[in-house]
Amino acid sequence: MPGTPTVQWLRDLSPTLSVGIVSADLSALSDELRLLERAGAHLAHVDVMDGCFCPMMTVGPPVIRALKTPLFKDLHLMIQEPSEKVAEFVASGADIVTVHVEAGPHIHRTLQQMRSMTNVNDPERGLVRGVALNPGTPLDSLEPLWEELDLVLVLAVNPGWKGQEFIPSTWRRVETVKGRIKTLGLGTLVALDGGVTRQNISAAAASGADIIVSGGAVFDGKNAQQNAEFMLDAVRSVAKAKWQ
Repeated sequence: MPGTPTVQWLRDLSPTLSVGIVSADLSALSDELRLLERAGAHLAHVDVMDGCFCPMMTVGPPVIRALKTPLFKDLHLMIQEPSEKVAEFVASGADIVTVHVEAGPHIHRTLQQMRSMTNVNDPERGLVRGVALNPGTPLDSLEPLWEELDLVLVLAVNPGWKGQEFIPSTWRRVETVKGRIKTLGLGTLVALDGGVTRQNISAAAASGADIIVSGGAVFDGKNAQQNAEFMLDAVRSVAKAKWQ
């Protein structure tokens, strides 16, 4: 599966870091984004929570549209019935849109809808279509979806609560998803999200995940640029070793 130009670009970068910006100082978000740009980040991960699918509420399309940055916008939609809302999120400037398998009965249809949507940042990039799985969701739920997928996001925590520790069984889940992709002969990307810290970032990058998401370890109230540089250096070290 060749995928969109963005999918190919992400494969070439793999593994890479997507920085969760909901943990940033939202009152100074433009400045926080510039710190990530200076650190060399490529992706800004936006956790969109509706207070229904998971307990917290975060941001919606107006905030995403207001993000003025060359970073690619990586949207993780933790919302109920995304088929009714996904077009507005794409129109707000998404490069990657990930919906949850558990979020409604028509996730396959939602992915089909996204196939015909245009990336408003640059139509030539294409739109990366992903699904996310909560830690307790069987991986078999991916089986009807593979032909519509560019990305699988494996969660290492239950969505909606900050400060959770990484669930160890996630390593095995990432390995299983990677193995299934190989068996099917697909080029689907794998992302890993939740509980990624300075202590386990290298292990996350070495797990086989193409994209590692981390927000709290970067925006910890200290020096976000230095934290981002540390996390990016750890990921790049794994990437360099992979190609040697």
